Amino acid sequence: MGHLTKIYEENFELVFKYLITLCRNTDIAEELTQETLYKAIHSIERFNGTCKISVWLCQIAKHTYYQYVDKQVKQPELAELQDGPSIEQLLIAQEDKIELYRHIHRLKEPYREIFLLRLLGGLSFKEIGGILGKNENWARVTFYRAKVKLQEEVKQNE
Repeated sequence: MGHLTKIYEENFELVFKYLITLCRNTDIAEELTQETLYKAIHSIERFNGTCKISVWLCQIAKHTYYQYVDKQVKQPELAELQDGPSIEQLLIAQEDKIELYRHIHRLKEPYREIFLLRLLGGLSFKEIGGILGKNENWARVTFYRAKVKLQEEVKQNE
């Protein structure tokens, strides 16, 4: 059990920071980090060593985050509002956001991940390249290509 504890301790902060870039909420990131590491511990036998364990954990974190977002889209919570926008305005804004996420979700990897890390996570191209094991220029070019593909996707659906 000491090996798993070491993996947990060495990678908790990295996974947590990665998830913050995706969801921009420390409470959710902490919850998803715990879930990610739980999943990793239960599937450690599937880790084949072809990449760094931190990369493997970030992939699990990414999929955990996507599952969280899908669950939120399928089960939106309507909180009681006081002196705020009307429910109709919130639903329209939510529909626009959901439609944008649908377009982003249709992007293939690595375009989708780079797009989310850059826009939602606010990461630099150098940081994105480091996370994905590539260089800064690759991240910059791939982000540009993701924007072009997203614009094409939106135009096709209009």
